Amino acid sequence: MIENKHGIIVNMSSGWGRSAAAQVAPYCASKWAVEGMTRAVAKELPPGMAVVALSPGVINTEMLQSCFGTSASLYPTPESWAPRAATLILHLTAADNGASLTV
Repeated sequence: MIENKHGIIVNMSSGWGRSAAAQVAPYCASKWAVEGMTRAVAKELPPGMAVVALSPGVINTEMLQSCFGTSASLYPTPESWAPRAATLILHLTAADNGASLTV
């Protein structure tokens, strides 16, 4: 991608990479790192390329179930989230470089 000066890198982040929550400190810390790395790499890329941090939003996963209990079922499953995420990702451009986005 760098040789061609074209392409978009999508780093998976989380809302908990932009805030914090009890009981998931290691997860929050790792996602804060993704957010910071994304912003730093964005400054190093040549024109025509982009890197973004993408948060899926609240998704019904095992981790969410461990935090929210049965309330996790109120949120979308990964399978229902994926088509919306694909649409967003396929419409990213170099102008999105360094952005923190949420599906």
